[in-house]
Amino acid sequence: MNTGLNTLHPYPFEKLGQLFEGLSPSDQPLIPLTIGEPQHAPPERVTELLSEHAVLVAQYPATAGRLQLRAAIGAWLERRFHLPSLDTDRHVLPLNGTREGLFAVAQALVTHGKPGAVLCPNPFYQIYEGAALLAGTEPILLNCDASKGFLPDFDSVTEEQWHACQLLFICTPGNPAGAVMSRGGLQRLITLAQEHDFVIASDECYSEIYPDERHPPAGLLEAAATMGNTDYRHCLCFHSLSKRSNLPGLRSGFVAGDPHWIEQFRRYRTYHGCAMPPHHQIASEWAWSDELHVRDNRARYREKFGAVTPILAPVLATPSPDAGFYLWPETPTDDETFAKHLLQHASVKVLPGRYLARDTAGGNPGANRIRLALVAELGQCVEAAERIVHAVKSGG
Repeated sequence: MNTGLNTLHPYPFEKLGQLFEGLSPSDQPLIPLTIGEPQHAPPERVTELLSEHAVLVAQYPATAGRLQLRAAIGAWLERRFHLPSLDTDRHVLPLNGTREGLFAVAQALVTHGKPGAVLCPNPFYQIYEGAALLAGTEPILLNCDASKGFLPDFDSVTEEQWHACQLLFICTPGNPAGAVMSRGGLQRLITLAQEHDFVIASDECYSEIYPDERHPPAGLLEAAATMGNTDYRHCLCFHSLSKRSNLPGLRSGFVAGDPHWIEQFRRYRTYHGCAMPPHHQIASEWAWSDELHVRDNRARYREKFGAVTPILAPVLATPSPDAGFYLWPETPTDDETFAKHLLQHASVKVLPGRYLARDTAGGNPGANRIRLALVAELGQCVEAAERIVHAVKSGG
C-alpha cells in the first residue's frame, strides 16, 4: 500500500459533518454557504452541444484532446493574458478539471520521498497537500494571514528550502481569501524557480470572477511572457470551466505552460487513463470561445458581494476579496463554536477556517475565520447574511 494514504487528513467537509453531528438546525430552511459549487445555471449552448454530440461516447478520446479544443484554449489564453502566439501542441493539455491536474502533476513531477519537495500556501485547497503526501513528501506550508495581505509568506522560505523545492503550488486568486498575486510578485517567483530549478503550479480557477472589468487578475503565463520567458519555462497554470462557466460537473479544464513538463505530464496521463470525453471537449470549445456568459456571471457575483458585504459589516470584520466568490470574515468566537451557533440559530452552514489550514509554529492562519461561499442565488445570500447578523446580535 502507498504509505502516503495513512498520512492523509480528513477532508474539510468530513470534519464539518463530525462537528455538526447531533446538532439540529433552527426551523428555517437551511442555507449552505460551505461548498464552492456554483449554483448559477450553465450556458444553454453547452447543454445543447452535449446532447447533440452524445453519440461520440462510442469513441475513445485522445489524451492530448482534440486539436480544436487546444486551439480554443490557446486563443483564450492569448486574448485573456495578452500572450504571444502559443504552440498548442507543446504548451496546452486538456484536463478533467483543475483538481485532477493539480493532484496528478505532483505524481509526475516530484521525486518520490524527497524531503521538502513541495511548498504550498496555508490555508489551501486540500488537493495540494494530498498530492504532496501521496508523492511521498510532507509539504512545507507558507502561512497566508492578514499581515501579508492573505498571500503566502514567501519571505519565510530559506535558501535551503528553495533549493530542495521541486514544485510550488500557488493559488491566485486565492482560496479562501480571494487575494490576487501581482504580476511583479509572480515574476519574483519565476526568477526563484529559474535559479533553483523548480516548477510553479499556479491554480487560477477563480481568475474569471473579479469585481472590476477593467482590471482582471494577472496570470502566471502573462507574468512570464512580460519578462521575456515566452516558452514559459518553470511555469504551469491550471484553469477550469467550473467557476468561469458554472460547469463543475463537466470536469473540464487545462494545464498550460512549460513544454517539457506538458510533454512529461501527457505521457503520465496516457497511463493514468483520464482523457476528457469527446462530447465534453466539443462543449468546452464553445465555452472557452464565448465571453458573454462569463461577463454575465461576473455581474451576478458582483451584485451579491455588493448586497451581502454591507449587511455583514456591522457585526463581522470582512475583508473585501480581490477576486473569487468567497468571503473570509473574522469570527466573534472561535470558528468551530461560531459555525455551530449559526447552524442551530440561523440554519446557515459555514465552514470553519481552521479546517482549510494546518497548525504551524506561527499558529493556524484559518483559526477564528469562516469561509462563506456566495454561490447561491442573490436572495438566498442576502437572507443568509441577515440571519448571520441576527444570530451574532442575539449572542453568537
